[in-house]
Amino acid sequence: ASFSIKFGVVRSKSNSPTRSKKSMSGLNLKRLFLQSQYQSMKNIIEAAWEDRSLLKEKETQETIRAVIEELDKGRLRVASPDDQGGWEVHQWVKKAVVLYFPIQTMETIEVGPFEFHDKIPLKTDYAGQGVRVVPHAIARHGSFLEKGVIMMPSYVNIGAWVGSGTMVDTWATVGSCGQIGRNVHLSGGVGIGGVLEPLQASPTIIEDNCVIGS
Repeated sequence: ASFSIKFGVVRSKSNSPTRSKKSMSGLNLKRLFLQSQYQSMKNIIEAAWEDRSLLKEKETQETIRAVIEELDKGRLRVASPDDQGGWEVHQWVKKAVVLYFPIQTMETIEVGPFEFHDKIPLKTDYAGQGVRVVPHAIARHGSFLEKGVIMMPSYVNIGAWVGSGTMVDTWATVGSCGQIGRNVHLSGGVGIGGVLEPLQASPTIIEDNCVIGS
């Protein structure tokens, strides 16, 4: 298969996304709904971004953690397809991820005989999500794995989104906020770069039906 790369987006030419008028209308309605639902959260995040003293306030901390929870459940994404065949990056969501680190405290995480010391919890309930996770694969809380994802011993960072049917192969890494489409194969050792800052930078996006690496 041949691929095109534009603005950090990898797209399979033989499987370029097509959208009917009906689906575009649905996307518009969904965007309007999300804008309404998340506007107050966005305002709080933007205010805290400009004034870090607000991170001490309970409302700010609860809002940041609510955004991370929405990312973890796949209801919110750092970047989402628009109705023109491109992508819309939600910068305020990236800001929420950045602001999550300073409000978290270091904790010891014990998994059987293994121990970690970090600020970000590990993702849980893989069976309930229909995700196959081979030891020693790790995904952080705040990443989303769609049903049918297979993780060989690999790593998925916070803010990432991985679509159904995708295999994250051995020692492959999906960096923070990376967006991986459906039916993608990230071959062994592949590193998908993470992007949190600078804020204007778009996350790395791999669209559907791509093979990355050998």
